[in-house]
Amino acid sequence: QVQLVESGGGLVQPGGSLRLSCAASGRTFSRYAMGWFRQAPGKEREFVAVVSGSGGVAYYADSAKGRFTIDRDNAKSTVYLQMNSLKPEDTAVYYCAQGQSTIDTVPSRSYEYGYWGQGTQVTVSS
Repeated sequence: QVQLVESGGGLVQPGGSLRLSCAASGRTFSRYAMGWFRQAPGKEREFVAVVSGSGGVAYYADSAKGRFTIDRDNAKSTVYLQMNSLKPEDTAVYYCAQGQSTIDTVPSRSYEYGYWGQGTQVTVSS
């Protein structure tokens, strides 16, 4: 049974930084892409970033480019999201997800992910 457990969320002032972590268990971590999504109140879940299973390729939503960095440590079965220059509009529940395919790609659509974490709240406010 695959389990994904996020951590690292919290309250941060605009312009601040947070580093989210997602620890995975249950299957060979390095075979699957890992993504981050977020959902703000009253809005649909949206894609933020993804890294391929090998860690060699990453892809970002326009809103994350230049501010967020996704990386993974396959030895620790953990994926990270470093978020810098945070804005109030980044406030959301952030979810990590594990891709369904073992092809070394960078999926960006929710239906391409088979497993989801419980989410961690990020609030950007002064």
